[in-house]
Amino acid sequence: MRGLTAAQADDIRQALHTAERRSGLRFGVFLGEPAAGGRRHFAERLHAALGAQAPDAVVVFVDFEGRGLEIVTGEQARRRLSDSACRLTAMSMATAFSVGDLVGGLLYGIAALGEQATAHR
Repeated sequence: MRGLTAAQADDIRQALHTAERRSGLRFGVFLGEPAAGGRRHFAERLHAALGAQAPDAVVVFVDFEGRGLEIVTGEQARRRLSDSACRLTAMSMATAFSVGDLVGGLLYGIAALGEQATAHR
């Protein structure tokens, strides 16, 4: 993961693995700038690129430079993660990001989304 130390990237991979194992959903994180079309469109394209896994997937896209965050859920994942749950998680993540804590915000967000999805399994 670009811009992270090896230890930070490992921590995020472990958080993704834990969320996936507990919830049964697929989780992905993308850090970077969106291609043409804006943040939401780019995040939706990343999600769609998961193909057959997309219905059960959650993609977190962070444009740290552009100060943006998008959470995209697939059809099955959306049944377990409401828009309001994603919005609240995004607000908490954005708070951590605003003080420069990218990794902490990501770890919190992944864990929170995984827990919410597990609770509604």
